[in-house]
Amino acid sequence: MKPAPLGHRSTTRLLLARHGQTDYNAEGRLQGQIDIALNETGRNQAAGLARAMEQVRPDVIIASPLSRAHDTACAVGQAIGVDVTTDEALLERSFGPWEGLTPDEITQTWPAEYADFRAHRRVEGVEVEDRQAVAGRVARACRTAVAANPGRTVLIVAHGAAITLGVTELLGLDAHGFRGLAGLSNCHYSHLEPVHSDPTGQLMRLVSHNLAPDFR
Repeated sequence: MKPAPLGHRSTTRLLLARHGQTDYNAEGRLQGQIDIALNETGRNQAAGLARAMEQVRPDVIIASPLSRAHDTACAVGQAIGVDVTTDEALLERSFGPWEGLTPDEITQTWPAEYADFRAHRRVEGVEVEDRQAVAGRVARACRTAVAANPGRTVLIVAHGAAITLGVTELLGLDAHGFRGLAGLSNCHYSHLEPVHSDPTGQLMRLVSHNLAPDFR
């Protein structure tokens, strides 16, 4: 989806960016809450996100404390002169015993459970964090950041599953049933804004999705 104009500065904007690539990403392994560092490609992607954000100029940067997200956020912060804070609510979804494994390795031991996971059904008997729980904690963190920064641009740097589920919740959709939102590529980002007509003050609208960093 192409970027939309950022509009007048009185508009509060929420940008959600995924971290750069890690070796686990490259190997197709579930990372979850294991703290895996950026690889060389990921560091280059983070530099590309920083170049893109130099045009946007976020006022606030908040990151997951996991190093792959925090280091990506710091690359942006250093480029634009904004300090980075962290929020544990932005951690990636926990995948329990599946973390560090490939899909083939998971399927060998948990075929039925992994089939449920792939179908977005509840996973029983395995310590995999529920989709709705992830959606709720990420959305709450986003709403708190937006409410604290009216008229400003907030950049959150987090993780693929966490962001997808958080955005689903912010759009007022069911985290278990809705499958219409594609995941973010590494160091790509989404742009959301509050729905001012929403009487609950909870909903946001998706302005642009999976926007690419500056890869020049």
